[in-house]
Amino acid sequence: MTSNPLEPSYSAPSRFLTALEGRAVGEFMSMVATRPVLERLPRGNGHPVLVMPGFSASDSSTVPLRGLLDKLGYRTYEWGLGLNMGPTPHIVQGIVELLDRISDAEHEPVTIIGWSLGGIYARELARRDPSAVKQVITLGSPIQMIATDRSASTPKWESVRHLHDPVMERTARDSERPSLSVPDSSIYTRTDGIVHWKTCLVESGPTSENIEVHGSHCGLGFNPSVAFVVADRLAQPLGTWNRFKPPIWLRGLFPRPANLVTGRSQVA
Repeated sequence: MTSNPLEPSYSAPSRFLTALEGRAVGEFMSMVATRPVLERLPRGNGHPVLVMPGFSASDSSTVPLRGLLDKLGYRTYEWGLGLNMGPTPHIVQGIVELLDRISDAEHEPVTIIGWSLGGIYARELARRDPSAVKQVITLGSPIQMIATDRSASTPKWESVRHLHDPVMERTARDSERPSLSVPDSSIYTRTDGIVHWKTCLVESGPTSENIEVHGSHCGLGFNPSVAFVVADRLAQPLGTWNRFKPPIWLRGLFPRPANLVTGRSQVA
């Protein structure tokens, strides 16, 4: 599907925001410091959770989050496909087979958490086999990005683009794809230094939401606020879903979210 040539594209984050990505180190240290508190977060039914890394990252980047979820009683799965180098045939086929293996082993729906590009994969898996997916949670995933966006391409992406599945490369922005039939939560930060924050927004619906946190793109997987949201979302019983609402004493950690309307963002 071809995008409207009159529709403005998103620019890349400013150099200032990109420089601030160094905050990820502080976010990691914050998660280490607050780990005893985080381990007391709500527990759900211990269902399976698949966590997928962002572009050029591997399972090592998701170890802190998976470790916490293990402590909370969930059965977590890494993706086991090495570095995420974009939608190569190996990865496209690999994630499909991975979800099938987990579903066959667990006999219950899986929550898929995808960081950045991993979130785009997560949403496609939910479209392919919604019966196998309990919900999708994305962390800074540029799901609204299109080829004309000025932040859509980087030298590293271009260096491996020849390896990508051409069908996946031609996939239009998420808003032009079928809506998800499973609950989905998009966690994003307006100070994202890697992707434009507006590209991370999902269209608000009965079981979809945007949740803003303070932090960096590279630190989302280590951010204590993100961990709180993820634990809250996972603890909801199968077949029930309510929008995220932080407790009064933590509301300062969660700015007012944005909702996507007809392909663009507006403050709710």
